[in-house]
Amino acid sequence: MDLPIKDSATTAPKLPVSNPIKPYWERKTTHVLANHRSTPDLPTECDVLIIGVGYAGVSAAYNLLKTNPSMSIALLEARSVCSGATGRKGGHLRPDLYEQIPKYIQRYGVDAGVQWAEFELANMEAIRELIAEARIDCDFTPTRSTDTWLSDEGAKTAKAAYDLLVSLQVRYTNTIDFVYGSDQDGIVKGVKASATYEAASLDPYKFILALLQRVLEMGKQVNLQTHTPATALHEDSVNGGWIVDTPRGSIKAKKIVHASNAYVSTLLPEYTKSIIPCKGICTHVAVPEGQSGATLTNLYIIRDAAGVLSYLIPLSGGEGVIVGGSSRLFRPYPQQWYNNVDDSTLIEASSGFFDNFMQRTFNGWEDSNAYVKEAWTGVMGYSFDSLPHLGEVPGKSGQYIVAGFNGHGMPVIWLAAKGIAEMIATDRAYEDVKYLPSIGKTTVDRIRTAQEGQDGGDIFN
Repeated sequence: MDLPIKDSATTAPKLPVSNPIKPYWERKTTHVLANHRSTPDLPTECDVLIIGVGYAGVSAAYNLLKTNPSMSIALLEARSVCSGATGRKGGHLRPDLYEQIPKYIQRYGVDAGVQWAEFELANMEAIRELIAEARIDCDFTPTRSTDTWLSDEGAKTAKAAYDLLVSLQVRYTNTIDFVYGSDQDGIVKGVKASATYEAASLDPYKFILALLQRVLEMGKQVNLQTHTPATALHEDSVNGGWIVDTPRGSIKAKKIVHASNAYVSTLLPEYTKSIIPCKGICTHVAVPEGQSGATLTNLYIIRDAAGVLSYLIPLSGGEGVIVGGSSRLFRPYPQQWYNNVDDSTLIEASSGFFDNFMQRTFNGWEDSNAYVKEAWTGVMGYSFDSLPHLGEVPGKSGQYIVAGFNGHGMPVIWLAAKGIAEMIATDRAYEDVKYLPSIGKTTVDRIRTAQEGQDGGDIFN
């Protein structure tokens, strides 16, 4: 039974634009599978249809095949593989224990908040194991991440969050080097508090394309169809199951995984106010030949004195750094980023912010002449309540969702998609997959709360 859909200023997103700006990762290496079609024609039916061939979709396919290699799986991608948010991110793999976990504890209780924190940590370990198991070459680099706060207020908030996690005995806190006050390492200028902990970086494009290669090798009946957007969905009232329409024909599936993140409400309009497409910006900062800045080995999160958050990932081989973020600058201009799927344009309100970013932020970079070599945008799925939607779609038996990761999918998606795959393969309920956090389950109450709430919910808070 469909949920009632209320009229709203938030309209369902259309399809991805056809001419996105190419990100650094794709410019560096365009994979042979990027525009692949397993067969000239669309398959007419399959056991499981996965919509969206990014991190969530490929992870779900891999885990389904680990359970049943003979399962017939079709994967539909509107553009080229990994051309959405996954291939446009910075490439850092780090848990976020300071922004959302205290919020979850306040809203849902200590046990739920700690469960989510442990879930992110388990994802970190699981991805390490996956990369080794599947022999994935993706420039995976174990390292440490340093979160910094450059304002007194931000430092106090961070200290309170850290003290809370320590008091709750979240296991990761024993690996955190938290420094409050002026006794910092001197790499970032003007730091009032910092937290350094275990993390990793990788090339997200190479990671997903290599994992997809394994999927195609594993599956006896796997069919990949790129440049094939899913445009409509309806129930097969005669034979059961679901039928998805595309410009190239229709395909019938017993079960469907909605893994298109920001675009899920195109086929699931009940999620129009639950998961909103929101743009973000990322840049590749380089230095002229023959010049350099101080060596950076850690990942960085910079929360500057004005409260603007940026993230940084060093690249190997003298390639420079990836820097992104700055959402506080464009937040007052929602038309530039909110409910906006145009990743063919940059975000005007953040224009120029990353010029001289390295020089003004890091000691040892003042004379580097670092400059923005290229910039691009990505469309992320942000949720009304700061949580992804995971599990079976309410009222639509056989349809599953794994979407709405709020720009923080790297330490969440792998185990989330594995859990969805386990539900499909074994007919288990969400609650029976013990590693899935209870608060991530998609429910009628969550959907209705978003429908009836203020447009955007947490996105504007």
